[in-house]
Amino acid sequence: MPAFTGPHVDPLHFQQCDCPTLKNLRPSPPSDRRSPVATLHLRLLETTDMHGHIAPFDYLDHRCPRQFGLARVATLIHAARTEVPNCLLFDNGDFLQGTPLSDLPPLPGGWPGPHPVIAAMNALGYDGVALGNHDFNFGLEFLSNALSDARFPVTCANLHPLGKTRLPAAPTLLLTRRLRDEAGRLHDLRIGVIGVVVPQVATWDRDHLQGRVRTAGITETARAQAPALRAAGADLVVMLAHTGIDDTADHPGLENAALPLATVPGIDAVLAGHSHRVFPGPDHDGLPGVDSADGTLHGIPAVMAGFAGSHLGIVDLRLALGPQGWRVQRHRSEARPVQRTPGTPPAPADPAILRIVGRAHNQTITAMGKRLNTTRIPLHSYLALIRDDPVTALINAAQTAAIARAVHGTPAGGLPILSATAPFRTGGRAGPYHYVDIPPGPFRMGDAVSLYPFPNTLTCARITGARLRDWLERAASGFLRILPDRPDQPLLDPRFPGHAFDTVSGVTYRIDVGQPARFGPDGALIDPDARRILDLRIAGRPVRDDNLFLIATNNYRAAGSGPYPALGDGDLVLGPTRQAARQVRDALTHHIRHSAPIDAPRDTGWALCAVPGASVRIETGPGLRRHPCDMDALAARDLGRDSKGFLRLRLPLGADAPLANPPQDP
Repeated sequence: MPAFTGPHVDPLHFQQCDCPTLKNLRPSPPSDRRSPVATLHLRLLETTDMHGHIAPFDYLDHRCPRQFGLARVATLIHAARTEVPNCLLFDNGDFLQGTPLSDLPPLPGGWPGPHPVIAAMNALGYDGVALGNHDFNFGLEFLSNALSDARFPVTCANLHPLGKTRLPAAPTLLLTRRLRDEAGRLHDLRIGVIGVVVPQVATWDRDHLQGRVRTAGITETARAQAPALRAAGADLVVMLAHTGIDDTADHPGLENAALPLATVPGIDAVLAGHSHRVFPGPDHDGLPGVDSADGTLHGIPAVMAGFAGSHLGIVDLRLALGPQGWRVQRHRSEARPVQRTPGTPPAPADPAILRIVGRAHNQTITAMGKRLNTTRIPLHSYLALIRDDPVTALINAAQTAAIARAVHGTPAGGLPILSATAPFRTGGRAGPYHYVDIPPGPFRMGDAVSLYPFPNTLTCARITGARLRDWLERAASGFLRILPDRPDQPLLDPRFPGHAFDTVSGVTYRIDVGQPARFGPDGALIDPDARRILDLRIAGRPVRDDNLFLIATNNYRAAGSGPYPALGDGDLVLGPTRQAARQVRDALTHHIRHSAPIDAPRDTGWALCAVPGASVRIETGPGLRRHPCDMDALAARDLGRDSKGFLRLRLPLGADAPLANPPQDP
């Protein structure tokens, strides 16, 4: 890997009480306690949602180095530790899944040594780690084996084992650390740590967790555990909360629960995550109870360090010792970026971390380079949200073929097989370079992983025509309503992530974006009379509500992820509750390896309806400029790049617009 250079990280000098930085720490509410006899500074450092990003290297596209990753964050960690003598380092979960480096060890023939992510984290000396939902993707046995090499404690308080199941994590941690106060005296502080994960993990990974764990709500868990830690002698309680920040009212199944969590008595700091956002910062401006400038949730210091090693979360606490023990007197939160501004050099990667993962890194590169087939066409996802795309068509073809083999000779084998999938690399929060872009030529294992980056398992269920139509209406919520005779209307709803936009093969249909959406981005019914899905047909015949189909999908979608309701266990033909299912990615690689060279799909499954006199605007990756034929085919006009680096396009949507070509029967 190449050497990296980066900017100087300005240290913050913590001295006596007249230090300017100390004056910037936010005061806690006043107290009538007597003047403290000692004060000290404690710095909490957070990484979160690392998703296996260690080396600054893209295993799927070697053309550019990554401007993030734990090796770069390590440089910020070292600097932050020199600035303040009393530091604790935590990770907030989702560290074991997400890149080929992290996903190969659980596979046959994968890396045989300690998990490279665990090895890197050991070297950095984490004080405590929480579990995220993706850390369960490969099952409890793999998770236990990976953590057996960890030299740090792990916590997860709101998953409770059933029967003989053992979780490789303690509900809470009580850490004792000898810290130095501002006068140079040493004190033993007891820091209570509570890890919580989104309760949806038991549904999303039910093939691994069903019947083995039960979940509890995030805030109800904190209300029970925080006073228990205080009673056990904790001077401070820190939440490692693998949950995001939004203003949804609290309830036991709330996914993004950091805001109500901050109202639980006895909690001194919240280290949040899961949603891949940054806090403090503008991502959460305007939410009740959120002070983005102050870095607080309902007055409690909080931080969220982005994802994939984009930031280091920092919470500085000034603690005062009074009659009632140590209390937070002042605080300051910061999400320190690895790359301060786009285009500037990022923090250099820590050579020690690169050495630790070096052998696993090289094995991963070799594995990703194995040739599976040839592609005669470029495969990219720059336009996957607005057209029937070759990338999603290839995944759907692989899922259909795998299900056809699985149900052959069974009672379900006579039903038509449909397949649903979404594009997974479509920019969004991951930025303007987070797209599939595979040139014609050899198609390698790394390309298959680029098309399908998650270890989801293949699932199949019976559905009716009515359920199919509902499925497509929910996908169509990803578009904003387009009005006639208006130019440059935004087409894609920014609240709707690309990985929620399912397209279904085996049928043809049109999406009328001139109509209001039936469902909101969260799947809630907002207009019962609205219909966007038109001309839904199979083999040229209209689909009736009582028609029966098999639909191939993945375990996350079957469990009710995104705006889609869960499929009933009684409808499942292949999946978690029926029989062991293979990974979608395995089905994809098998299909590609045993098929003819990849070529353009012969038929079109769906298209947008024309809206008279309208044109729309989308943002996509600037790499689309390498594919001028695709731009010309849609009569797209290049409007330049926006402030985030995305390419802006204008597309006609009138009666003669190429984007609104009618679909052809498969």
